[in-house]
Amino acid sequence: MNKAEQQISETIEIFEQVAAGYDNPSLRFFPFCGDRIALHLQLKRGQKVLDIATGTGAALIAAAQMVGPQGRVQAIDLAKNMLDRAERTLRMNGLNNADFHLMDATKLDFKSAYFDAVICSFGLFFLPDMPAALKEWYRVLKPGGRLIFTSFSANAFQPQAKMFVEDIETAGGIMDDPGWQRLNNEDECRAILKQAGFGNIQLLQEQLGYHLNDEQGWRDIILNSGLRAIFNQLPVEKQDNFLRRHLEKIAALKRDKGLWLDVEVLFSSGQRPTDADK
Repeated sequence: MNKAEQQISETIEIFEQVAAGYDNPSLRFFPFCGDRIALHLQLKRGQKVLDIATGTGAALIAAAQMVGPQGRVQAIDLAKNMLDRAERTLRMNGLNNADFHLMDATKLDFKSAYFDAVICSFGLFFLPDMPAALKEWYRVLKPGGRLIFTSFSANAFQPQAKMFVEDIETAGGIMDDPGWQRLNNEDECRAILKQAGFGNIQLLQEQLGYHLNDEQGWRDIILNSGLRAIFNQLPVEKQDNFLRRHLEKIAALKRDKGLWLDVEVLFSSGQRPTDADK
């Protein structure tokens, strides 16, 4: 297994583990962002949409509602537990216009020029070869179709995330570049879309943050998101003590309204050119 394959395998393992808590209220930035994605794309009734790295379906639900029963959403992920929860959530919302596939985002089993829109909410930065993935997503888009992906700005989750990383390192964890910090600026997002052949590139930054009740909300985020991969570096016997000490520091950030969670999000979109655009 090469380095890229190992990275993907580890990512799948983490998201299989956190799927049960992914819809925790402390992580409500996921549905907030899913709603914004659908609105930014201005999805229309009857359209065909591909939702890549669907997770538990936050963006999927918003897209399925907008395209209506005449439309269809294809949702893919590499974590089966995520797909199972997404399918259950779809049914609970009274929808039946989506299909679910355990599929590699870099090797799509869909024909070329098929989808009206491709969406990826907080998934692209987990892929080892992001440019190759975008070229594959470009392939399945119809000419004139749009792609949108989201990533976190450099300010997102600060100062909690910086404190978390520092405390992990102090406790003996070894930090690589955090995945969520890839694609954290507009220049990088614009460049990667242009490299893949997209035109009409648009970038928008929005603050989707909110107040957590207290430091336990931050604990929920650590244990039920991609941060779990970093936390899992610690031996099991050290984890409870680490959380106690770390959360004591986080508690000092609480103010009258609670603990502010900065969720500054970059929405990056591009269009596959039509023949007339070339």
